[in-house]
Amino acid sequence: MSAMRELQFVSDGQACRGDLHLPDGDGPFLTVVMGHGFGLTRACGLDPFRDAFLQAGYAVFLFDYRHFGESEGMPRQVLMPNREVADWQAALACVRKQQEVDNQRIVLWGTSFGGGLVTAVAAREPVAGIIAQCPMMDGMASVLEVMRYAGPLQALKLTGLGLWDVASSALGLGPRMLPSAGRPGELAAMSSHDAYEGYTALMPKGVPNEVAARVALLLPLFRPVSQAARVTCPALILICDQDTVAPASAAQKAAEAMAQATVKHYPVGHFDIYQGEPRAQSLADQLAFLETL
Repeated sequence: MSAMRELQFVSDGQACRGDLHLPDGDGPFLTVVMGHGFGLTRACGLDPFRDAFLQAGYAVFLFDYRHFGESEGMPRQVLMPNREVADWQAALACVRKQQEVDNQRIVLWGTSFGGGLVTAVAAREPVAGIIAQCPMMDGMASVLEVMRYAGPLQALKLTGLGLWDVASSALGLGPRMLPSAGRPGELAAMSSHDAYEGYTALMPKGVPNEVAARVALLLPLFRPVSQAARVTCPALILICDQDTVAPASAAQKAAEAMAQATVKHYPVGHFDIYQGEPRAQSLADQLAFLETL
C-alpha cells in the first residue's frame, strides 16, 4: 500500500497545499511533481496519472496553485501565470527537502496550461526532466485559435471583461468572473466544440467553472515557447494534433527549441487525452520516458 501525507509550503507569503504519495519500498524515489491545468485543482482528472506513476514505483507530489483548491489566496480563482510559475518553484524547493525524494531525479509534470508552466519552470530550475501533456506553449497562439473558431468579436469581449475585472478589483468591488469553459457561442475562456463537455468532465462537485477575467489580458503575454530553448533537461512533449485549446503547432515549435525533447503525437482533441485509449497510450509513453531517467 502506498502512503500519503499532506505538505504545505509558502509561495510569496501564502500557503500552498499538496499531497506527497509514496510507493511501496525504500526511497529515495524518483519523484514526479504534478500541477493541474487552467482554473482547476489537483482533484480534477489527474488521479489516473498519479496512480500509474505510483504503481510504477515513483513518488508523486500533487499540489494546488495559489487561489485554487486547498491553497490560500484571495480572491479565489485568480489565474496569473507568473504567480503559478513561482508556485511551481516553491513546490520544487519543498519537495527537495523530503528525505524520501531523490533530488537528482525530480520530474515536473504538467498538462494543458500546466504543460506551459513546467516548461517555464524548467527554463529556470535544474530538474531531471519534464512531461508536458497537450501543453499550452503560446498564449497568443491560443488567443488566435479562439478568434478562429469564435470570431474576433469574442476576443474583444474577453478583453473588455478582463479590463472590467481589473478596474472592479482596483476599486475594491471584487473580481469579475469569466466561465473557464462554455459551449460554442457562449462567452468563456474556451468555447470550442469540445471544450465544455471535456473540461467539466474533469471537475468533481464543488470546483467552480470560472476564473477571474483578468486572465484574458495576461494569457497573450504568457509564451513558454519563447523560453523553451533554455530547457536543457530531457523533455517529453505529448501533442494532441486536433487541439483547439493549446495549438499543436506551438507545442511542436517549443519541442524543436529544446535540447533533449521527445515528441509524441496523438490524433485527438485536447480533452480526449484524459480518457480511454488516448490516456492509456499517453501513459504508456510517459512511463517509458520515466524509465530512461
